[in-house]
Amino acid sequence: MSSNSYRNGSSIGRGGGGGAMKLENHSSKYSPSSSSKSKVQPTASSSTSLRRSSTGSSRDDSTVSRRVRVAVRLRPRNAEEMVADADFADCVESQPELKRLKLRKNNWDSDTYEFDEVLTEFASQKRVYEVVAKPVVESVLEGYNGTVMAYGQTGTGKTYTLGRLGEEDAADRGIMLRAMEDILAEVSPENDLVSVSYLQLYMETVQDLLNPTNDSISIVEDPKSGDVSLPGATLVEIRDHKSFKELLQLGEAHRFAANTKLNTESSRSHAILMVHIKRSVKGRNSSLSSENGSMALMGKTLKPPVVRKSKLVIVDLAGSERIDKSGSEGHTLEEAKSINLSLSALGKCINALAENSAHVPVRDSKLTRLLRDSFGGTARTSLVITIGPSPRHRGETSSTIMFGQRAMKVENMVKIKEEFDYKSLSRRLEIQLDKLIAEHERQQKAFQDEIERMALEAQKRISEVELSYADALEKEKLRCQKDYLESVKRLEEQWKEKQEKHGHGKVKLGPSDDGIEQKSNRVPPVLFAPGEVAEIKQKLHNEILLRKAAEAEIDNLKSQLIHWKQTEAARNAELLKVRKMLEDEVCQKAKLEEEIEMLQSQLLQISFEADESRRNLDRGMGGNTPSSMESLMPEVKHQQLRDSGDGEKASVVKLFEQVGLHKILSLLESEDADVRIHAVKVVANLAAEESNQEKIVEAGGLTSLLTLLRSSNDETVHRVAAGAIANLAMNETNQELIMSQGGISLLSLTAAKAQDPQTLRMVAGAIANLCGNDKLQAKLRAEGGVRALLGMVGCRHPDVLAQVARGIANFAKCESRASSQAGTKSGRSVLIEDGALPWIVQNANNEASPIRRHIELALCHLAQHEINAKEMINGGALWELVRISRDCSREDIRALALRILKSSPSFQAELKRLRVDYG
Repeated sequence: MSSNSYRNGSSIGRGGGGGAMKLENHSSKYSPSSSSKSKVQPTASSSTSLRRSSTGSSRDDSTVSRRVRVAVRLRPRNAEEMVADADFADCVESQPELKRLKLRKNNWDSDTYEFDEVLTEFASQKRVYEVVAKPVVESVLEGYNGTVMAYGQTGTGKTYTLGRLGEEDAADRGIMLRAMEDILAEVSPENDLVSVSYLQLYMETVQDLLNPTNDSISIVEDPKSGDVSLPGATLVEIRDHKSFKELLQLGEAHRFAANTKLNTESSRSHAILMVHIKRSVKGRNSSLSSENGSMALMGKTLKPPVVRKSKLVIVDLAGSERIDKSGSEGHTLEEAKSINLSLSALGKCINALAENSAHVPVRDSKLTRLLRDSFGGTARTSLVITIGPSPRHRGETSSTIMFGQRAMKVENMVKIKEEFDYKSLSRRLEIQLDKLIAEHERQQKAFQDEIERMALEAQKRISEVELSYADALEKEKLRCQKDYLESVKRLEEQWKEKQEKHGHGKVKLGPSDDGIEQKSNRVPPVLFAPGEVAEIKQKLHNEILLRKAAEAEIDNLKSQLIHWKQTEAARNAELLKVRKMLEDEVCQKAKLEEEIEMLQSQLLQISFEADESRRNLDRGMGGNTPSSMESLMPEVKHQQLRDSGDGEKASVVKLFEQVGLHKILSLLESEDADVRIHAVKVVANLAAEESNQEKIVEAGGLTSLLTLLRSSNDETVHRVAAGAIANLAMNETNQELIMSQGGISLLSLTAAKAQDPQTLRMVAGAIANLCGNDKLQAKLRAEGGVRALLGMVGCRHPDVLAQVARGIANFAKCESRASSQAGTKSGRSVLIEDGALPWIVQNANNEASPIRRHIELALCHLAQHEINAKEMINGGALWELVRISRDCSREDIRALALRILKSSPSFQAELKRLRVDYG
């Protein structure tokens, strides 16, 4: 390690307090008697027991106590010290094998201190990383928070130890680069997320090194968990080592440094690198059931995935200075004072924690607030103190050593931070729900098609069976008739032959033989031989059998016909069941519509009953004559009784048409506040229907609403009237009427007075609708509409912010459309001139989907106008456009952002300057 390798360090510049772990106090003449003078004090906990490798230790979700580990690193003499201190011995002697360090008081006396690690001037950067930072990095990968911090005098090598880039020699890489290499090697690009913020604390101001324009970042503390966060800092996702190295180079270029007598390039700020890691825990969440699986089983076994969030903080402290040694003056002197104050506050906190004090002054400095979790918190902390060998700086070296000794007594309660990833589960459930709905619709369509197919097939087969049965019956009948005629003819022929051949031995066939009485119109009795009678009987028996077989076949065909009719009846029953289900759904829908109509009618009735009560009171007190409005309520009641007698309930619109819109609008001018409130609610309900909006405007309803907004002091009236105006403002013609009657000024005044978030939501919705009209852009800004819209972001209610975001998106869209038309729009965006860009950038990644979607669209529209590019780059909008082009859930917005980044010369030049390869 060369003497010129070190760049930066720090020095407390004050004497150490109590609690130092001195092991020996040697004289220059070592003897057995002198060993009895040694003073030994026990450490806070055994260092060997805490040097256990984090990879080999088993951890669970329980809290574990871990002491702050402290390593000391000695740098070699530099060229100046070799000349100036050539005749003097080093004031420090290291004993790395015993993990001890000797600090000489003079030529005959020295103090010995024990640390967790003692690194000599020959220790490599790899060795320093492995003993100081690697256990912390491994803990961070397992889900714990971790801190690595460097403390020491200016010029002793803090920045060299932490932030060395190793551009000339890779072996010189510092802890920052080596830690990120290990992190990227362990995380999964598909499931895990690594993001980085790089900050500096300069003159008690937190500044963003990745975005220099962001020079005043607030520190936010969670009142429940005590976690410290910086919501305004730039957060960049890291996917490869090259991009991280470029970010470090960018941050170092923006960091404040100055030339002092102690260091030619002395850091004038504390640098803080924050690495946020989000990892999915495998094996802890149950998988979703299959698409065709049981929904009940899925509901029992489905659990949200578990995510571990951890944070690695690497702090390069600036060195405190003694003014007489550093030679600081002017602005450099003020910087030195600020550095000394913050380091002094850090030392007080360490002292309080080492002594178990009831009060730890963490709020004395922003540095101690940022490091609240690192000392006495839930992070695993490793501290490296850097010292030099020069005897001229023995006081600063002693102060640094005492700081490390006190830090070794601080214990942190480290704990894994796990949480359920409900957003991921919600996205998966939405996808699953869409699949189930699509599958249900597909199955329902297939079921309907199958029913229709079965009905047609059954009808076809029934027709075929009936036709086949009729044909078979007719054929059988003809065959039987033919056989009968042939048998009779054959018998007649045989009888004639017998009669001719035989003239005797005849048998008389008459009533005595077959019991059948011969009639006068038939053939006379015939005589047959006995053999012929038997033959005739046999033929008759055969004919009877054939007839029975034909009847059996007919019965079989009849049974088949009955079976097909039963099948048809079953399928018709299924069809009737499905139709019944559809009819039930239609009836349910009709019932709900009737209930809605009934509630709307009740609302009207209540409004008019209140008006009638007021008039009755007026008549009782003053005896005034009834006005024409008193006839309004009986008409409504009569109409309701008539509708209930017919069994049908008229809709609100039909009811108002029969009562008269002018009468309802006249109630807006009533002296009774309750009557006005009910009347404006009725008008707002009517304005929600597009078919009623034109009638309301023609009847003077819009003018009445604006007058009511101007004259009334009731916030309920303001809220409902603003909602009605928002409904009317959806029509382009009505928008121009609202603007011509001073509506935007009234809405802006109402927004300034309103306290209720719902009133602000209605006003913001009305202004947002007006922002979508290209013709009203200039007048909208001139009458204060844009400023009123931006002023409502202070409410912080998500519904109000969603309407504000929609209005900004509409306004930006109109500006973008105007800029694309030659000569229509020139100059910067009105939104940028009115200061909307910081809020837009801050909410571009808002958790609320309606806010984020509109803000992303607004950013894309602003970026389409090249003249806005410079302000957007300075305001941090470029990084949001990059994120939108990669991570936006909507494909059209993502494609628009990508096209803008590729087509804008300013954006391309800035990305090229930052060495970000993008398109």
